[in-house]
Amino acid sequence: MAIEASKSGERTPKIRLGMVGGGAGAFIGAVHRMAARLDDQYDLVAGALSSTPEKSVASGRELGLDPERCYGSYEEMAKKEAARPDGIEAVSIVTPNHVHFPAAKAFLERGIHVICDKPLTSNLEDARALKAVADKAKALFILTHNYTGYPMVRHARELVRSGELGDIRLVQMEYPQDWLAEPIEQTGQKQAQWRTDPKQSGAGGSTGDIGTHAYNLGSFISGLELDELAADVHTFVEGRRLDDNAHVMLRFKGGAKGLLWCSQVATGNENGLKVRIYGTRAGIEWTQADPNYLWFTRLGEPKQLITRGGAGANAAAARVTRIPSGHPEGYLEAFATIYTEAAAAINAAKAGTAVDAAVVYPTVDDGVKGVAFVEACIASSKQNGGWVKLC
Repeated sequence: MAIEASKSGERTPKIRLGMVGGGAGAFIGAVHRMAARLDDQYDLVAGALSSTPEKSVASGRELGLDPERCYGSYEEMAKKEAARPDGIEAVSIVTPNHVHFPAAKAFLERGIHVICDKPLTSNLEDARALKAVADKAKALFILTHNYTGYPMVRHARELVRSGELGDIRLVQMEYPQDWLAEPIEQTGQKQAQWRTDPKQSGAGGSTGDIGTHAYNLGSFISGLELDELAADVHTFVEGRRLDDNAHVMLRFKGGAKGLLWCSQVATGNENGLKVRIYGTRAGIEWTQADPNYLWFTRLGEPKQLITRGGAGANAAAARVTRIPSGHPEGYLEAFATIYTEAAAAINAAKAGTAVDAAVVYPTVDDGVKGVAFVEACIASSKQNGGWVKLC
């Protein structure tokens, strides 16, 4: 992706970025930092990286931050950075789910752009309250559903939008993992502990952690709105407090049907995200394990393999492609695409201009839909798989 330049040919100044969470030992914090750096659009200058001032300063020193800008809490960071002439312009929130709402609110209300990890919040009440804050704020809200940043996902979305698939009939999504096949949260494993804690994660386990990714991806590509669902949500590991597997039937507005499976106990699976979409004229299939390829099949014709950067790739894929075909792009690059799309929107807001229509990123509205999906899954399962309308 091209680095943005001004009309005079000068490079647009980097966006001053802060981070909440993501300190020592946090996987997703490191991913966000790499994504922000990849296209050279941001400078990380401040952080409330851990739950105590001591840990925050220690983590900040490791990252080369000024100790005076390593804060003990997001509240302190929001207040002090908003008062600085060189304060942060955007903040990444990479905490457990229950912190997303109060942290995002604190920065949005001070006019600081928010780039937040998913799911949006730990419950639907907070999700709707955060949407109300974001809608009133003089700042942008970007949700990091990073899988929407893959070039071939963008290609697939454009195929649907252009009518190449015809009327969409079926959407199938799956995201199986096996990393929680045993109760590793009981061994002190940090990532497992908070993801299986309803106070930090919310009502959904696998549904909230990876089911929301699969649901968002299917919706992003297909453009369909979910009407109702029927879910069988289950916890296989004894003693676990949240679900680790779910099978969900979906009914979309307009008549299309869908299936979604998410699991964190599917032995032999790592991050097996896959989406298949079938219309009256053609079908597509994309797998994250092989992200540079998209299968496209017209009715009655042989399957066609479209490659990232190849002759068949469309403009939507090309604008988020960084390197020539044959050199693999993957997870970090897709994540970076969300950050770079966010940078384009932030820079347009700073300049008082309209953002390019080609810029695409998940919003607070996508986040509300994701949390509504989780709560509908839990409600349906409690009704023995009864159909539940999305609220």
